[in-house]
Amino acid sequence: MPLYPVSVSLSSYGATLVRERGQASFLPLLAQAGAARAELREELFAAPPDPQALAGAVRTLGLDCLYSAPLELWSEEGRLAAALEPTLARANACGARWLKVSLGHYRAGNDLSELALQLAGQPVQLLVENDQTAQGGRIEALQAFFAAAEARDLDIGMTFDIGNWLWQEQPVDEAAQRLGRYVRYVHCKAVGRNDDGKRVALPPEPVDLQHWQRLLREFPPGVPRAIEFPLQGEDLLAVTQQHIEALSRLGQPQEERQHA
Repeated sequence: MPLYPVSVSLSSYGATLVRERGQASFLPLLAQAGAARAELREELFAAPPDPQALAGAVRTLGLDCLYSAPLELWSEEGRLAAALEPTLARANACGARWLKVSLGHYRAGNDLSELALQLAGQPVQLLVENDQTAQGGRIEALQAFFAAAEARDLDIGMTFDIGNWLWQEQPVDEAAQRLGRYVRYVHCKAVGRNDDGKRVALPPEPVDLQHWQRLLREFPPGVPRAIEFPLQGEDLLAVTQQHIEALSRLGQPQEERQHA
């Protein structure tokens, strides 16, 4: 029974630690733990990265690579982000095959011509994620965007962040049903509240894994799934391995029978 590919967002190890050690230092850990993909986070580079060194490390370790940027694709004025083209170039230089951004202020009817031009012949696939904002974290806007992109035959996939829907009180099961056809990558995190009452990402409990199992039925079989919850402990390798194994089995026929 093949295991499905699991990615690790490097933000999972904590912003402070990752900035101190550098993202490249975590890549061997990911490879040893059995991750298929590393998700680099642009906001966690304490200094401009060495793209050639990162690309070489990713290639040597046999990892796929995704580059995540805190970029909204559409401005409040309805224009395509000017930073998209250079961000795509940075992702490619770092050895990434995907770039993840958020939707921003897209409105139905926005012209996608410039986006089509920028993506033509592009070696990096664009993935658009539901984020935690009112403009980019609601089902209707995302569905309108992906339908428009599909109508133009644009090679754009969705990053479906399971936990982010809660920030805008969106029904996650309905989101999976309505957007599942576009999903190419899944961010996995449970959500709770801290002492101040703010929502925070948490590692999954068994009930969360069972829910994610059901959600995955709405997506393409074997879709890559990512850890985007805290990975903490004295033995980071063991903790990472444990969660990679759990996520890699979700969606397997045997798991379906167990949770039926």
